[in-house]
Amino acid sequence: MPIPEFVRELRAHVGHAPLWLPGVSVVVLDGDGRVLLTRRADNGKWAVVSGILEPGENPADAVARELAEETGVQADIVRLTSVDVSPVVTYPNGDVAQYLDVSFLARWTGGEARVCDDENLEVAWFAPDALPDDMTESSRLRLDKALRDDERAWFPA
Repeated sequence: MPIPEFVRELRAHVGHAPLWLPGVSVVVLDGDGRVLLTRRADNGKWAVVSGILEPGENPADAVARELAEETGVQADIVRLTSVDVSPVVTYPNGDVAQYLDVSFLARWTGGEARVCDDENLEVAWFAPDALPDDMTESSRLRLDKALRDDERAWFPA
């Protein structure tokens, strides 16, 4: 996984100490109601597109950037779907982080879904009732919140 430059600079000062980072994720639907997923290179599991915001970046802009960088897909943001906190993550290199995730629902508007970076092994569309078994738990939560019949954003109460 590429590490954003601002995180590299932080790590130079704090080493592997825990970092609290802002993140975004997006559930993208195509015209047939299928969901876009990526198979992550770091753990081999399927997941919704996600990433870290750059300093000062708007979450919706970050989602559009991450989506294009990782999959070549463009989409219109429909709404905010959930806000939650990830569990603490310890990476193979020893870095520790925890993320505030702002998740969105989006509708595909263009672009051919494909692997566009070294963060992912595969990119594919799936029917919501035929999702892969080896999907991250956080993506299952984000999909559940995005596809439910409630326009309100979900957050842990």
